[in-house]
Amino acid sequence: MSITARDENFMREAIALSLTHVGRTGPNPSVGCLIVKDGEVVGRGVTALGGRPHAEPQAIAEAGEKARGATAYVTLEPCSHHGKTPPCANAIVASGIARVVVAVADPDPRVSGRGLKILADADIEVTIGILQKEARRAMGGYLTRQTKGRPQVTLKLAVSADGMLGRKGAGQVAITGREARESVHRLRAESDAILVGIGTALADDPELTVRLPGLESTSPLRVVLDRKAELSPTSKLAKSAQTVPVLVAVAPGSKGHRAELADIGVEIVEITGVEDLLALLAQRGVSSLMVEGGARVASDLLGRGLVDRIHLYDSSVTIGSDGIASPITADRLPAGFVRVDERQVGADRLQIFDRLPASAWI
Repeated sequence: MSITARDENFMREAIALSLTHVGRTGPNPSVGCLIVKDGEVVGRGVTALGGRPHAEPQAIAEAGEKARGATAYVTLEPCSHHGKTPPCANAIVASGIARVVVAVADPDPRVSGRGLKILADADIEVTIGILQKEARRAMGGYLTRQTKGRPQVTLKLAVSADGMLGRKGAGQVAITGREARESVHRLRAESDAILVGIGTALADDPELTVRLPGLESTSPLRVVLDRKAELSPTSKLAKSAQTVPVLVAVAPGSKGHRAELADIGVEIVEITGVEDLLALLAQRGVSSLMVEGGARVASDLLGRGLVDRIHLYDSSVTIGSDGIASPITADRLPAGFVRVDERQVGADRLQIFDRLPASAWI
C-alpha cells in the first residue's frame, strides 16, 4: 500500500471518530485523532463532550510510550494557544511523535498555521491536506463560524408528493414516517441550535427537543424568529424554557408577550435582521443551526444565500389544494446546490444538498 493510500485510510478513520461527537463539543469542533505505529492504531481520541479535553492529549495518553516515533492523524490543525488547556501542538512535541498528518488547517486566528509551525520547528514531519474535503464537511459548522462569522445553516424540509409542507390551518401534519422523524431527531442532536419562525411556533406548538432514548440531554438551543413577541407564554417552548433554553428574537421596541416570556425564563433579544441573529449566535459559540420551519423563514434564508445545506425528505403522502407550498423541491433548487447524499429512510427518501463555493457556480 502506498503512503498516500495508507494516510487516507487512517484519516478516514479519524474523521469517522470525529463524527461521533458532532454537535456536543461546542464551542470547540469535534476533532478526531489516531496515533499509529508500525501500521497499528495505538491511540484514539475525540474531542470530549463539552469541548474538553481535546482529541490529541486523549490519544497520546492511550498510546503511552508507543507514541514515540509514531504518526498522528488529526482532522484539524493542533491548537497552539494557551486556553483552558495547554496547546495540543506542544503535547505532540513532548510525546515524541515523529510525523503528523493533518486534514485541515485551523482558520482560528489564534491557531492558523501556528500549530503547524510548532511541529515543524521541533523537526516533526508534517503532511497537510489529506482528505481535506471530507474533513471540512465533517467540521462544516466550526469552519463556517470561523470564516463567515455565522453558524452553518442546515434547512430541513419534509415535502409531500405534491410539493407541500403542510396543510393550511391544520397545525402539524404527518408527512413523513417514523424512521424519517427519528432521523430528524438525530439531526437535532447534532446541532447547536434549532430555528423556527413564529408562524410555525403558533400553528404547531412544537417542542423542538430531542426525544430519542439516551439522547434527550442533547436537545439544542431553541430559537424563534418573532418580530412582535407573539409566542404564547403557555406554549410548549415557553413552558419548558428553564429545562431547555429558548431564545426569542424580536424587533426593537416590540411589546407583545416580552415581559411574560422573560418572567418564565425565555431569553429575549432584539435584532434588526436575520443576519444580526446569526452573528449573535456565532458570537455565543453556536456553530450549527438547524432550520425546521416554516415556508417563509426557509424562503427568506434561501433568498439571502444563508443556507449551506438542505436535508430534503420526500414523501409519498399527498396534501391537496389546501396545502402550504414548499419553497423548493428536489427538482426545483436554488442555484449553487449539489446533491451529496441520497438514501431511503423508511418509506421516505432523504436527499442532502450542499451549497458549492461561489467560484464553482458555472
